[in-house]
Amino acid sequence: MLQHHAHPGPPAVWDAAFADADDCLLSSDQCVIDAQHYVVKGLIEMPVVGSGELFSWGVWVFLSRENFSRAADLWYTAGRECEEPYFGRLTTELLAYPSTTLNLRNRVHIRPVGERPCVELEPTGHPLAVEQRTGITLERVRDVAAGVLHPGGDRGRQP
Repeated sequence: MLQHHAHPGPPAVWDAAFADADDCLLSSDQCVIDAQHYVVKGLIEMPVVGSGELFSWGVWVFLSRENFSRAADLWYTAGRECEEPYFGRLTTELLAYPSTTLNLRNRVHIRPVGERPCVELEPTGHPLAVEQRTGITLERVRDVAAGVLHPGGDRGRQP
């Protein structure tokens, strides 16, 4: 199955000033801020209508300290995908949507070692959640890709 990906930058709560702080960390998969906020990177996957392909948004998700610690403890453990999903909230602003994606509630499903977690949004009426449930058209994927590769165009909403 072919996959298309869009990977926004760091979590919305990250500030470059945190880079030198002892109680902050930003890696390609995990983020800790002030030893109080715990974030992991996952994928919101949606089927591309009529194609058998997937489109994925790379997103950052707040987890509780306990769930973040559990995920970190199992990071390199075979069988970790048997974990129950963790409750989370998005901390990635996806400007391709007309309303904010920050704090959308979700479940983070841990997958086998080497794979990013899958983020399952609560089934609300938010356009991102609807696209995850019902699929995204190839034309929409192209529009999103153009907006991600060439930000500042007329696609999506303005910050």
